[in-house]
Amino acid sequence: MNLSTGRPHDTDKRLSREVKVYDFLDKIGIEYNRVDHAPAEDMEICKEIDKVLDAIICKNLFLCNRQQTKFYLLMMPGDKPFKTKEISSQINSARLSFASAEKMLQYLDIEPGAVSVMGLMNDSENAVTLLIDEDVLKNSYIGCHPCVNTSSIKLKTEDVIQKFLPAVNHGYQTVCLVGE
Repeated sequence: MNLSTGRPHDTDKRLSREVKVYDFLDKIGIEYNRVDHAPAEDMEICKEIDKVLDAIICKNLFLCNRQQTKFYLLMMPGDKPFKTKEISSQINSARLSFASAEKMLQYLDIEPGAVSVMGLMNDSENAVTLLIDEDVLKNSYIGCHPCVNTSSIKLKTEDVIQKFLPAVNHGYQTVCLVGE
């Protein structure tokens, strides 16, 4: 795994959803580093990617309420456990569960294993609420997938909050996961 600055030189063999992320970040003036890797299918692989990126890759969970009328994207540190009760009480939503792969594709144009804040650029209906654990916001950098799980990018947290989210017409809600 090698760290590169910016988009790949050759995008012909890349999925269009990945190239779309690079195009968008370049358009709004966000600098990023990138590493290409084998599919990141678990947090152990992500730890190796973390070392190359020198950033913590966020665990991203796509959630919904029981009625599947409200959808949430939760960004949290990968080493923190997820407890639905903690989040449910903070966002006043009972019985959160994982949303289906079909809804993930519909709203974020992402498939399981590649969930990322970058998918919000595809949520033109603002159907997804972004939830960010407070510890993610304490870091200078965020690591995430560019809508595919064979690459990861490192962005300044400040750029995600102050440039990316306004550009995709999304805000966020800070949540606190205890992590024990």
